[in-house]
Amino acid sequence: MTPALPSTASTRFSVLDRSRTRENHPTPEALRDTVRLAKDAERLGFHRFWVSEHHGVPGVAGSAPTVLAAAVAAATRTIRVGTGGVMLPNHRPLIVAEQFGVLASLFPGRIDMGLGRSVGFTDGVRRALGRDKDDADDFAGQLEELLSWFRGTSPTGVHARPSEGLTVPPFVLAMGEGADIAARAGLPMVIGDLRDRERMRRGIDRYRAGFRPSAWAEEPYVVVSGTIAVAATPEEAHRILLPEAWAMAHSRTHGTFPPLAPAEEVERRTMTARERGFYEAGLTGQVYGTQEQVAHELESLIKETGAQEVLVTTSTYDREALLDSYTRLARIAGLG
Repeated sequence: MTPALPSTASTRFSVLDRSRTRENHPTPEALRDTVRLAKDAERLGFHRFWVSEHHGVPGVAGSAPTVLAAAVAAATRTIRVGTGGVMLPNHRPLIVAEQFGVLASLFPGRIDMGLGRSVGFTDGVRRALGRDKDDADDFAGQLEELLSWFRGTSPTGVHARPSEGLTVPPFVLAMGEGADIAARAGLPMVIGDLRDRERMRRGIDRYRAGFRPSAWAEEPYVVVSGTIAVAATPEEAHRILLPEAWAMAHSRTHGTFPPLAPAEEVERRTMTARERGFYEAGLTGQVYGTQEQVAHELESLIKETGAQEVLVTTSTYDREALLDSYTRLARIAGLG
């Protein structure tokens, strides 16, 4: 067994599951898989379990993150549960506050409020949501309005029930401008992905330089997120990455994000030069390998970024391989 290295032993490790659908499996099964994985993550000792928001995407079943978070929290006992994230421009802040207020009332001390600034994936989805790309430009204002509902300071004179007076930790999912917004608001920041370390470091530096202490956080808190795959051999770990890499390549070349295909099927596929380019780019820079290899790479990542937490976002077709990967990662991190 690979012993936990100093940095990994003092760092929190958490899981984000995007409820990825799989070829030849019914879509609802992806949601049940998420709940099962949350129970496994709790058993293994991970700190948080988050779910995501996507609309009109064939490859993702998770369209209602607060509803799914409720199912996850009800199926677990101790692990923190939240969203990675609720895309605030898609919603009215009062409704988001009410939803998290209900969650925090039902599962006190366990709910996180991860918030993003993306809008719908396509023009059609944005029209269906009644939103457009410009709605992301006011994310800072939407964030301030949301937090005001918990403080009871809305200028409308309306009070959010049962949210007002509750403390639901907010996190900002950030790249680029999002890092500045998180810093000015004095909130913890989640930043990815691990394939572009230089961009990640720039975002973290901007966040720490501009951070203003708030009632939510006295000091900067950095969560780095990305794909991590661990297996008995480097080859097995690499195969865990193949289904998601192909799905990303397909989305970039065909405009739709498909269900995950088995790794062996991906390996047999004939790809155009353009598809192959996106596919190989999706495999470049990911963290994968044996326990010893991943332990040393994580040690380097944590020293580089000074991150207090690592949020693992791995998706693959083979659920047994995914659980084995998380089990090995828990050993690396000294969890349990």
